[in-house]
Order: sequence, then C-alpha cells, then structure tokens
Amino acid sequence: MMENNLDPVNSGSIAGQEFAVLYPVLLVVPQVRRDLKGREKVKYLSRHARRALRLSAQKTGAVLDRFPKDTDGVPLPVNGVYWSLSHKSDFVAAVVAGSPVGIDIEVIRSPSKGLFDRIARQREWELIDRVSTEAFFRFWTAKEAVLKATGVGFKGFSNCRIAGVADRTHLTVRFNNRYWRVRHCFFDDHLASIAVDGCDIQWSIDRTTHQG
Repeated sequence: MMENNLDPVNSGSIAGQEFAVLYPVLLVVPQVRRDLKGREKVKYLSRHARRALRLSAQKTGAVLDRFPKDTDGVPLPVNGVYWSLSHKSDFVAAVVAGSPVGIDIEVIRSPSKGLFDRIARQREWELIDRVSTEAFFRFWTAKEAVLKATGVGFKGFSNCRIAGVADRTHLTVRFNNRYWRVRHCFFDDHLASIAVDGCDIQWSIDRTTHQG
C-alpha cells in the first residue's frame, strides 16, 4: 500500500455491533467548573466526559451502561460497543463505535518550536502544504486518537506516522502496518480528532451548560 493511500483497511465492525454513522459528542465544561483544581478537577472532567459518552451512545443507538478499563487504564468494549473519551479544561469529547475507536481533543495554541520535530519527522511535514500551529495539532491529535484506538497509548508514539493528508479535515495515520483514517473537527479554538474505520462521522457540539 502506498503511503498516500487514504482508504482505511480492516474496516467495519469486529464485534457484532455495526453503526453506519457515529456521533462524537463535544460537550462544554461549565464556567463555574473550570476553576477546580487537582484531583477534584480531574474527577469532575472524567464524570463530564462520561456524560458526553452517554449522549454519543444515545445518538448512535448503542447501549453502554458501564465503562470498564483494563489494568493499564485502556477502555474495554461492552457487549461489542467500543468507547473513547478525552477532556481539556473547557471541553470534553467522547464517542462510541462498533469497532476500535479513539478520540482526542486539544486547545489550539502556539507550541514551542522544538516540539515540531518531536511530533513528526521531516517526511511527514512534507505531506502538508504549510507547517503551522494548526498542522501541529492535526498531527498530534491524529496520532493520539490512533494510539487510543489501538489501546497502545503514548508509548507507541514513535512508531505512529502521518501517511497522507487529504484536506483540512481528513488525513491518514500508519501504525504497525495498519492505516487509520482520521477526521478532524475545529471549534472554539479547539481541535478534536477521531480515528475509526468504515463509518461516517457527524460531530455534535453541545455548548449547553450541564452543571453535573
């Protein structure tokens, strides 16, 4: 397979659950909760992300009544339903799917110059029209989403490569000889990326204040 091939492989459900359309949910964090600190903040964001996860399941038509993880903290599928979540101070993101899925969210801000070389190699940067802050976070969140989908986590980052860039909201990542299609969503100075095969994506951005 050529590195610029944007067709996903190993697509479709592998666990008996098939969803033609996925609904990743991006949920705002209430202003009054953004000043929380330390463990209290982490606990709240985790709870809020699970609220987004339930909304994604509801929109998708999936049943997800618990959120088990393995000993490494990797989400485990429930009755063939896979799930992933991510959170920052102002937004949380979550999605359910019928096959391995990963979602990541970041605030778009100016990274230090030295980080560009850590995120991607020169050959990867040459795949995009212009090296920029936006491109940095596209590459970063795409790789994070893929590593979540595979359950490998950050330890696999050095083996994750950008293989092709289709347009501003689609690119392909290669990891362990498998190609993943990644979709982006830009919103409110944030970028969310989702890695999943064989599904259409309809982003749902909920800016309604849920105190929770």
